[in-house]
Amino acid sequence: MTGRLRAPTGRYGGRSAEERQAERRRRFLDAALRLFGDTPGYRATTVAAVSQAAGLSTRQFYEEFRTLEDLLAALHLEVNGLAERAVLEALAEAEGLPLAERVAVLFRAYARDVTGDPRRVRIAFVEIIGVSARLEEQRLARRARWVDLIRAEADGAVARGEAAARDYRLAATAFIGSVNGLLHDWSAGWVDATLDEVVDELVRQLLGILRPDGWRAGRG
Repeated sequence: MTGRLRAPTGRYGGRSAEERQAERRRRFLDAALRLFGDTPGYRATTVAAVSQAAGLSTRQFYEEFRTLEDLLAALHLEVNGLAERAVLEALAEAEGLPLAERVAVLFRAYARDVTGDPRRVRIAFVEIIGVSARLEEQRLARRARWVDLIRAEADGAVARGEAAARDYRLAATAFIGSVNGLLHDWSAGWVDATLDEVVDELVRQLLGILRPDGWRAGRG
């Protein structure tokens, strides 16, 4: 027999093959969060270890993923997807609020979601770094989505006369780097502040970018 292992088909125990596969995949992702996001970390984890933590076999691992890197990639996308969903839901509820309040809602939602589990912080900001060119491309692509979100918020504020008119591409890129660095350091215990104080600082920084000295509402 050659090629990738195939999962069994048909119903078993009242569940379809697709349902069983989804459950296995979930168990591997949960195990990876524990091992990659805490001890021993991605680089010191083996397929055997993650399979044991999931309560599954290595054969079942290879039915779901080709390599541990594939598992890390899937987990990284999931962590980012959860944070993005939290932000978009919060922004929908903040529709019509003044800029300062809307920005506060955005960062509070992001910060609470990302830092709610320190293991997710480690996956998003630490374990993904330097693994491979493929994962670096994925990391930068996900960061670009956050940059685009900040730019869209900035452009919307400009259209409403709440922010200075300019190209926010570079500013948004630099700011997202600051956000991620500060939240990582806070989660690691290196910043002596509450999460609300961290969010307030991020809000002040972004408002300073959107409303530089000398700018007045309605002047563009």
